Amino acid sequence: MSGILALVGTPIGNLGDISPRAAQSLVDADLICCEDTRRTRTLLSALDIAAKSRLISLNEHNERDKAQSIVDRIKQGETVVVVSDAGMPGISDPGGDLVAVAIEQGCTVTVIPGPSAVLGALVISGLPTERFVMEGFLPRKGRERRHVLESLRTEVRSIVIFESPHRLVDTLKDLAGLGDPDRGAAVVRELTKIYEEVRRGSLSSLAQHFSESQVRGEIVIILSGAEPRPERVVDDAEILGHLGASLAAGMSKRDAASAAASELKVPRSRAYELASSIPR
Repeated sequence: MSGILALVGTPIGNLGDISPRAAQSLVDADLICCEDTRRTRTLLSALDIAAKSRLISLNEHNERDKAQSIVDRIKQGETVVVVSDAGMPGISDPGGDLVAVAIEQGCTVTVIPGPSAVLGALVISGLPTERFVMEGFLPRKGRERRHVLESLRTEVRSIVIFESPHRLVDTLKDLAGLGDPDRGAAVVRELTKIYEEVRRGSLSSLAQHFSESQVRGEIVIILSGAEPRPERVVDDAEILGHLGASLAAGMSKRDAASAAASELKVPRSRAYELASSIPR
């Protein structure tokens, strides 16, 4: 006998966004794994759902330790629901490690989709949505932060970044310092809540705006993708120069052409054709 592990999306602000299916799953669950039991207890109370003794904490500090005992309950036939404080569990929130253990041990895993700050902020930003990457929270400082920021310099997809209110301005300034302060972005604050705000503009203008105001609430930054770098054009003269140096070093035409194709990133057929045109 085997039960089910269900990942359930919960409101990111507006309680009216919870789906009937999500609410029913909370009624039917034998066990509810919560990022914060207090937050989930408040949600259940608002929905008039009895919590009973079904709530346990599942957070970044204890997920790995608790995963096996939770999976054991699923294998015994229980229905286990995982919720985060808001949005979809497993997206910058606990849930991923438990899912991996459950799948590895043959348990059924399902999802009950719901509100997502990632997609909500992306579609309201006004920036391209066809291709995007989820970066989540940036490292706070040091070499790791510099490394991640540098990787965003050339990322051509729209980028979703979570940030806290007191670090927002510093992050906007760091992103502007990557070399393109006019790069487009949007700051989405308190999504679906009473004081929802979407501020669009360049990184430099957004940094200026928020440095002059008191920032509160849940924040998502959407950063536009960088302009694609033009491909470097390798002309015949450069290939011939490379071939000549290789031939002078004693390489055969075949080996010289193969080396030129590999190092200059050009088709081998083109390198072989030019190598054949060089008189011995």
